[in-house]
Amino acid sequence: MRNSTEITKRSRGRPRAFITAEVLDRVRTVFLEKGFAAASVDELAAAAGLNRPSLYAAFGDKEQLYIHTLRFYGQKSVEGLDAVLAGAGTIEQRLSKVYKLAIDLYTAPPHRPGCMIVGTAAVESPTHPKIAAVANELLVAIEKSLERAFAASDLALEPSPAARARMAGAIMHSIAIRARLGTKPADLRTFAASMVPVICR
Repeated sequence: MRNSTEITKRSRGRPRAFITAEVLDRVRTVFLEKGFAAASVDELAAAAGLNRPSLYAAFGDKEQLYIHTLRFYGQKSVEGLDAVLAGAGTIEQRLSKVYKLAIDLYTAPPHRPGCMIVGTAAVESPTHPKIAAVANELLVAIEKSLERAFAASDLALEPSPAARARMAGAIMHSIAIRARLGTKPADLRTFAASMVPVICR
């Protein structure tokens, strides 16, 4: 993915400028709603506000566009997770806030998109190894962020910070799956609240 925030491409002889982050955020909505396989290039181009040649020139084919989007989404998720876990409060309070924010994101109207990694990348991974590799990298980054927070807490050393992080990450994935299946936000919050004491025992 390019480092610059603005990319200019030529379309029918005229320069076409766009903000990469804005394009990827719009494209992400299509991938979340339809998944990788069902999302057509025409739909993705329309969401991006670009014609197909410009979309291909900027991001490559559909798989490459998906990977750009997945990395963009994943990096934002990890940055947000780091920020919450570095904030004030006990580890229980910070983990509860992580789950609350995740539930708000996963159940945001008008759709119930869940998580891009769990909801779409996992489906494509058996036949798209490049997608699987990026998704796994992001899952590791999420667990490492959680592990650092548990290691810096005053919790007992057993279970280990790594084990707690894996458990906390697994609960987040479960929340994402339940959200995509239509579980009510209130029920998701009840579920998350019941798991925080188990993780932080």
